[in-house]
Amino acid sequence: MAIFSRSESGLVHRVCRPLGIISVSLTCLLSLGACSGWKNLSKGEQGAVVGAGVGGVAGSVMSGGSTMGTAAGAAVGGLIGHEVNKGK
Repeated sequence: MAIFSRSESGLVHRVCRPLGIISVSLTCLLSLGACSGWKNLSKGEQGAVVGAGVGGVAGSVMSGGSTMGTAAGAAVGGLIGHEVNKGK
């Protein structure tokens, strides 16, 4: 016996999936930010970490949760974050 009807399960899926993606992304960002070596990273490296996190979230949202979209967003975001901050 199903816990939710078909219409309710679609709603649960549409609500829970983005929340799960956001919570996992925030957990990753916060755990990276809590590293004791954060201050030892160059500005370019710090920009790459932040850019990868933001890009991963953006890629996931824009691709509807696709793994490839998330990975591509993280890669592009990391590259942009590094290039923007490397001279600072």
